[in-house]
Amino acid sequence: MYRFPWVLLLVAAVNMAVAAEPLRPGFYSETCPPAEFIVRDVMKKAMIREPRSLASVMRLQFHDCFVNGCDGSLLLDDTADMVGEKQALSNINSLRSFEVVDEIKEALEDACPSTVSCADILVLAARDAVALSGGPNWEVRLGRKDSLTASQQDSDNIMPSPRADATSLINLFAQFNLSVKDLVALSGSHSIGKARCFSIMFRLYNQSGSGKPDPAIEPEFREKLNQLCPLGVDENVTGPLDATPRVFDNQFFKDLVGGRGFLNSDQTLFTSRRTRPYVRVFSKDQDEFFKAFVEGMLKMGELQVEQPGEIRINCRVVNGRPVDVLMSY
Repeated sequence: MYRFPWVLLLVAAVNMAVAAEPLRPGFYSETCPPAEFIVRDVMKKAMIREPRSLASVMRLQFHDCFVNGCDGSLLLDDTADMVGEKQALSNINSLRSFEVVDEIKEALEDACPSTVSCADILVLAARDAVALSGGPNWEVRLGRKDSLTASQQDSDNIMPSPRADATSLINLFAQFNLSVKDLVALSGSHSIGKARCFSIMFRLYNQSGSGKPDPAIEPEFREKLNQLCPLGVDENVTGPLDATPRVFDNQFFKDLVGGRGFLNSDQTLFTSRRTRPYVRVFSKDQDEFFKAFVEGMLKMGELQVEQPGEIRINCRVVNGRPVDVLMSY
């Protein structure tokens, strides 16, 4: 239980905002002082239960912020009249650990009702996932509101495919004023976690319709991938994104230099001349990678659009909508 006496003085009315407000550190220092402690405490417990959940939760911020800004829209379940982002091509059967966000929100609602947004939870939890995995820690800017809707189509129109090449990724990030350096650094989020065979079958057996494997894959590594993901395999089988999938470090970039990137969209960062220099730098200098990663996360966290918003009580449901009307999938 995280209840504090002062919480009874808080007004539990729904907070609404039309224009995106400036974000700032310490946003909840007066309205919910234990907010950041609560988020990290739940994340620690999730890590103990299932170490992979840290990487899974971190991914949620990326998939949320790139679609209409960091507004928690990714967390909304489908309803009878809305197909949300969880059904998008890049998310379905891929994103996971939503229950960890539910646990964080429940703890925060117990301590500070109707105060901390789900959008801010994603940003805090992503930061904590990195720090708890051995990566950098940083001060986050908070004060986001939660969206009132979500759109599968908007997500499908934005989120990249595992088949994406460096040029398409550079162009996508540029739409959000994120640089080539930001792209490479933020791709380092794949320092932790796993991905499905589904995402690499084409690389192993039919790269670019050639009927052959991707020549950029180092031969011994390709043999390991062939054993993990043979033709006819259950494509939900997972493999590590780098050689140290539970530790946030620069091993991911060392693997790319050696031709051992799991995803095409990762290995392309080394095969492309525009992104290769940053991969080389980060593979040799972990501190430089950490610094660039934090800068990129802060910039990505600033993505906002002007739209109606609220502080959701349940991250899966817009306030005022009965839970029992939700469609289940």
